[in-house]
Amino acid sequence: MAEVKIAAEVRTEFGKGAARRVRRANQVPAVIYGHGADPKHVTVPGHELLLALRTPNVLISLEIGGTSELVIPKAVQRDPLKGFLEHVDLLSVKRGEKVTVEVPVVSEGELAPGGNLLEHVLAALPVEVEATHIPEGFTVSVEGLEAGASILAKDVELPKGATLAVDEDAVVIQVVAAQVEAAAEGEGEEAAEGESAEAAEAPAEA
Repeated sequence: MAEVKIAAEVRTEFGKGAARRVRRANQVPAVIYGHGADPKHVTVPGHELLLALRTPNVLISLEIGGTSELVIPKAVQRDPLKGFLEHVDLLSVKRGEKVTVEVPVVSEGELAPGGNLLEHVLAALPVEVEATHIPEGFTVSVEGLEAGASILAKDVELPKGATLAVDEDAVVIQVVAAQVEAAAEGEGEEAAEGESAEAAEAPAEA
């Protein structure tokens, strides 16, 4: 995967007031962890970071005071209403070392006729992979699958050097019979109608 270069600055002020000032300057407070070193507090340009984070597990080369440090996003905090970045935890990585990350899983193809439903049990697959070769996503085919069929973790094709960080028999995607869903909805409606009837027949309190 390609590296994204972003210039960062060492952060020396802390607390809510300092964080608000950083955000008003269109910067994002961030902390770099990893390799047993003390956490590094930095600020990162908000727009550039937002664009980089559009790629899952993006590899970022942070330029800090004339030095470069490779990092990947570990935790991202956003404003619940406006969606802007509030804080980011970054994991320091080195070329050649392996990291455990969750890689998004997407499906392609059409299910067998019958109106069955596709359920993504694992939206992302945990894998151990070389830090500079993290895949952006895994694509699996569901073409022609019928109700009861499932795709397990071991069925997902991994890139060379990557290994599963989850049980190989873990269900990633499964096909659920449409009639099962319909029956469950019908039972819910019948229960609601029964409750309404009982309420109508109940005598009014004096």
